[in-house]
Amino acid sequence: MSSLRTSRTRLAGAATTVVLAALSLTACSDGTGVHAESAAAATPTAHASSPAPASGSASATAASAPTAKATTGTPKSAADAAASKAPAAAGKPVTCEGSNTRTVSAPLNRPVNHMLLTVTNTGSRTCYLYSYPAVRFGEAQSVPPVIEESQPQAVVTLQPGESGYASVNLSATDGSGTDGHTVNSLDVYFHGRSGNESVGTGAHPPLPAKGVYVDDSLKVTYWQQSMDDAVNW
Repeated sequence: MSSLRTSRTRLAGAATTVVLAALSLTACSDGTGVHAESAAAATPTAHASSPAPASGSASATAASAPTAKATTGTPKSAADAAASKAPAAAGKPVTCEGSNTRTVSAPLNRPVNHMLLTVTNTGSRTCYLYSYPAVRFGEAQSVPPVIEESQPQAVVTLQPGESGYASVNLSATDGSGTDGHTVNSLDVYFHGRSGNESVGTGAHPPLPAKGVYVDDSLKVTYWQQSMDDAVNW
């Protein structure tokens, strides 16, 4: 019985010691004890977590940078490649002919009995308008001769959108021509570099509804760079 009392006394004493120790910790705390430890424990956690967004943001930036560079780089490379090919194609002149030009015919009041032919480069390359127009009115079997004195000093060169000119003397102004008749159709063919052969396709500019009057004095000028030069003959 005495032994049981002794055990109870020891347990009670131990419990009292624990309570006193807890009270002592609470009493001795000046705001830096347990609270300071809690703050110290919280601080590393907050510090450790704060770099995570920065690291993630840097990673996102680093990851996105090459993607943006690749996106902007590809179109630029394609554009550079296209640009490098364009001058080569545009810089190689071709011969002016029916498929890369538009031809218009228009009777002139002055000089009388004359017609003006206008050829405009509708292609994407510079074209050379060689020699003179080989014209055929109606059912004629041959082309009229060229006025040799009208030959220009240089080959007529047409940039895209530019025009060249030639005039056609339809009939003699003094009535000296023979075999006069009215025609309703016109074909225009183009010469190559040699000036002797016909190249490409021809043009078929419409004539006035009433047609035009021609006789055996029919002749043409060489192609000219300007309209004024063309109508001087």
